[in-house]
Amino acid sequence: MATVGEGLEEALERAFTRPVPKSAGARMRYLVKQYKGRTGDVARLLGISRRTVERYVKEQIRRPRPELAARMEREVRRRWQPQVRARARKAAATTGGIMIDTRARFGYTAAPGTTDDARLRHLTVALPPDFAGRLFEAQEAGATEQRLRQIAAEGLQETYFKDHGRRAQGLLVEYTDLEHIEFEL
Repeated sequence: MATVGEGLEEALERAFTRPVPKSAGARMRYLVKQYKGRTGDVARLLGISRRTVERYVKEQIRRPRPELAARMEREVRRRWQPQVRARARKAAATTGGIMIDTRARFGYTAAPGTTDDARLRHLTVALPPDFAGRLFEAQEAGATEQRLRQIAAEGLQETYFKDHGRRAQGLLVEYTDLEHIEFEL
């Protein structure tokens, strides 16, 4: 995985207490329930007809086209267990923090006389709750992938590279090439 947003979503999904519906009918029934029975709203959301939504709910259609199946899965996952997601976000942002495992090339801006060549590193670091909170707030606000990477790099800069202010005072760190990133709550 190479995006911070996807990594955060996967970390939240690991907090789920029940599995996400698997069949097309179950997914469609869940979406209809979320929209309080308004099949027209679900049809607009998925870009299909209202009658098609009703057929999926009644299990008259069982196998959606690949692009429709992907849209259904994405929309169900986005709405699945919102309270569990909120609790996991709150715990990470207030007490627990978040563990980040990343393999990336980091660019440095450092003091004169030191090297600032980008280096490929594999890091596993526990980010403090304030950076976890900033990541989740930015994601909920619809921040771009670049902004999420910037926040994650700031967290790594303060926690790993600067050791919470004990060394490398003038160092600035940024992701230049992200190969892998994974989060654990």
